[in-house]
Amino acid sequence: MKLDVTTLDGAGAGSVDLNEEIFGLEPRADLLQRMVRWQLAKRRAGTHAVQNRSDVNRTRKKLYKQKGTGNARHGAASAPQFRGGGRAFGPVVRDHSHDLPKKVRALALRHALSSKAKAETLIVVDDIKVDNHKTKGLLETFGKMGLSNALIIGGAEVDVNFGRAARAIPQIDVLPVQGINVYDILRREKLVLTKAAVDALEERFK
Repeated sequence: MKLDVTTLDGAGAGSVDLNEEIFGLEPRADLLQRMVRWQLAKRRAGTHAVQNRSDVNRTRKKLYKQKGTGNARHGAASAPQFRGGGRAFGPVVRDHSHDLPKKVRALALRHALSSKAKAETLIVVDDIKVDNHKTKGLLETFGKMGLSNALIIGGAEVDVNFGRAARAIPQIDVLPVQGINVYDILRREKLVLTKAAVDALEERFK
């Protein structure tokens, strides 16, 4: 698969051959769904908790005698049905993450990249270096490129000025190639890869 390479100014910078095994697959929604679910579950803190009846600091004395009152049988004021009692079946601190095979995760990333290539929302630029860290100038550049909602993947290190200028722009994410992931690819309309990122991805999946 051949794709034109542009500069940030919109000028042509040749072309690049994309590996069909990475960018030319038929996207599978089931793989992408499993991967997104795995990512979102893994990032959950799981620190939610409530006080159950054993945690509530209330008297354990029997409210009234067992028989003869005509009321229901109760043993403690910490029972969930009483005001100030413990919560029944409330959330507890736990780990929400689950296992997903490494090969499935790698395949899902290839399908995510292929989905952008198939939808023609994949852009390859030669580099993402800018002279200064002014957001206004980068906004004008993105306007010319038609980028209002995009994930931009640089090489092993993102240019400091570019990263500073882009971080104030809403709906624009910038990551080094090590941080590329399925969720961020799918949540943005366009995917912008540098030539260094393309080379790193092809080396990664070789």
